[in-house]
Amino acid sequence: MRKKLNLGVALSRIDYLMLLAVFVLMFLGVIFIYSSGISSTGVNTSNEYIKQLAKILTGIVVLLFFSIYDIEKMKNFSIFVYYLLIGMLIFTKFKGTLVNGARSWIYIGGFGFQPSEFAKISTILFLARFLDNNKGEIKSLSVFIRALVIVIIPFGIILIQPDMGTASVYIPIFLAMLFLSGCNIVHLIYLVLFGAFTLFFTMLPGWEEFILQSKNPFVSVLTETRLLVYLIGSLTFSILLSLIGLFYFKKNYFYWIIYLFSIIIFSLIISYIARAYVLKDYQIMRLIVFMNPQVDPLNYGWNIIQATTAVGSGGFMGKGFLQGTQSHYQFLPEQSTDFIFSILSEEFGFIGSFLVFLLFFIILARGLLILTYAKDNYSILVGVGIIGMIFFHVVLNIGMNIGLMPITGIPLFFVSYGGSSLWTALAGIGILQGIYQRRYRN
Repeated sequence: MRKKLNLGVALSRIDYLMLLAVFVLMFLGVIFIYSSGISSTGVNTSNEYIKQLAKILTGIVVLLFFSIYDIEKMKNFSIFVYYLLIGMLIFTKFKGTLVNGARSWIYIGGFGFQPSEFAKISTILFLARFLDNNKGEIKSLSVFIRALVIVIIPFGIILIQPDMGTASVYIPIFLAMLFLSGCNIVHLIYLVLFGAFTLFFTMLPGWEEFILQSKNPFVSVLTETRLLVYLIGSLTFSILLSLIGLFYFKKNYFYWIIYLFSIIIFSLIISYIARAYVLKDYQIMRLIVFMNPQVDPLNYGWNIIQATTAVGSGGFMGKGFLQGTQSHYQFLPEQSTDFIFSILSEEFGFIGSFLVFLLFFIILARGLLILTYAKDNYSILVGVGIIGMIFFHVVLNIGMNIGLMPITGIPLFFVSYGGSSLWTALAGIGILQGIYQRRYRN
């Protein structure tokens, strides 16, 4: 039985170091959102920093709610919340407001929010419940596939909104939670290889057209339907022969042939569907300019070129607060959201960037420490899902700001302008705080 918490006991059990790191990041966010709105003439052209302060205040309420609300009750309600958010995602796809090419927003009056952000938390809570309830059969293929379906549903709906950046966050959440749950590592490696091959096959035609700029026989197999059908047919025939060999000779190498060839077949099929029917031209171009921004420096490559220029120009100490040129001359698009790290790096330099890294390291390290105090499997699984979510947001956002990741439009938690992502991150921190507060039992 859990020990009931009064306010005094709850306050004594808060991880104040984690909260301090979160609040410093939010403070940095506000001042650089303010900086992003200052023009080259020194005129403030935006009130986003005031709106962000209001979102922080409401976000603190979200944090407190999730830290006080018992995680066992979250487990009981997780299935209802999961289906509610799936319904909202479907509604958003057809009736949501179109913003920056993606129908991922719902507006009620002047208030807008992204259900895809909140769906991250609901998916973590429900997936953790499923894995905890099936921990006795966690290594079975059946459990792995059903767990994958739980994540694939929101992932797929968000991908066709289309919002590839937000959809991609569900992948590390799934991998982290399944790995920690003790699933069969062979199943997990299969999924990772499938994802890697699919991305590779999806990018190759664009690489041939824009970077290689000459015909490659291997790439032609991916772009010409007739050749692709022949290749898939040949691989399928090889799998059938291997199945016969496995049945009669019981040799392991037949199993691994089936394993690898099936990955390639599924990757070829999904990459073809993605190029033809799912991914938009601008999403494919984001992958291309990631390999070489100079392919289209004035259009699709502009963002990454300007972001890396801003980061590099900051030097060690930075140009000084409100002294950045890339942001104040409006070279950086979406500079208060996706590219706010570039503004921070330009004005505060390496020192400011290191501070951001240090603060996120504290949050992630304290989060991992909290998992060692968790007294039940469900809390551990939820915690690792939240840590995986925060980690991926940090790596992907900062990575795209310094040219190491493709542009995906994913915000930097606690720092970027926006309510939905901020409330999602604070809900995650609140859940971790709740796990930490209830680490003691009667």
